[in-house]
Amino acid sequence: MATTQEFIEFVCEQIRGVGEVTYRKMFGEYMVYVNAKPVLLVCDDTVFVKMREEIRELMKDAEIGEPYNGAKSHYILDIDDGDFSREVIAVLEPITPLPKPRKKRKNF
Repeated sequence: MATTQEFIEFVCEQIRGVGEVTYRKMFGEYMVYVNAKPVLLVCDDTVFVKMREEIRELMKDAEIGEPYNGAKSHYILDIDDGDFSREVIAVLEPITPLPKPRKKRKNF
């Protein structure tokens, strides 16, 4: 089951105010960016955050799951709690690097 458009819009609404929030569809699922940094992964209407030392204490009661087969384990973020979600993102955004620019492919 892929993430619905309504759910990704709900996710973005819940974290409004943390910075510039955008999202991009990838293989039927979504990556949510804050200030151009990939912070949340949304798969099957579930919000995942990378397991980082900096948020371990905040996320100590969170469920853990895999966003897709073969993925590393991630914390599952309770996006219904907007205040908590913004708190987690406030920690993650400064330590998340900007994605590396993709090299353009040469046409032969």
